[in-house]
Amino acid sequence: MKDYIYKLTIKVRDYECDLQGVVNNSNYQRYMEHTRHEFLESLGENFGVMHEKGVDAFVSRVDIQFKTSLKSGDSFISCLNVSKEGPKLVFHQDIYRKSDMKLSARGRVETVVVENGVLTRGEYFDELLKKVNK
Repeated sequence: MKDYIYKLTIKVRDYECDLQGVVNNSNYQRYMEHTRHEFLESLGENFGVMHEKGVDAFVSRVDIQFKTSLKSGDSFISCLNVSKEGPKLVFHQDIYRKSDMKLSARGRVETVVVENGVLTRGEYFDELLKKVNK
């Protein structure tokens, strides 16, 4: 496994699986979103508080490659790194099945910030990244 700035261990719940007995593809996006939210919390940020201040982060694009299916009861490690590309904060996210560390999914999630209804150049992300690099 490569180095990541944040890792979160999660366990698959029965209701997240489809008829084939594997995690439904839509749940991988939810896992990645949960990981991003927990990552922000680890930096002292919170989406609710951000919104109250007039700051909203939105996903502008998601690309997920599915590799090895997770099944009910599997534990997995959801990992992320971030990079800044112009006004966007890009999350590079990988999900590994914990039992054998096989890559289950790889995602790239692009996000933007709107402050008081206006799309920004990502200054909020610049301040956030300073917390990561400490």
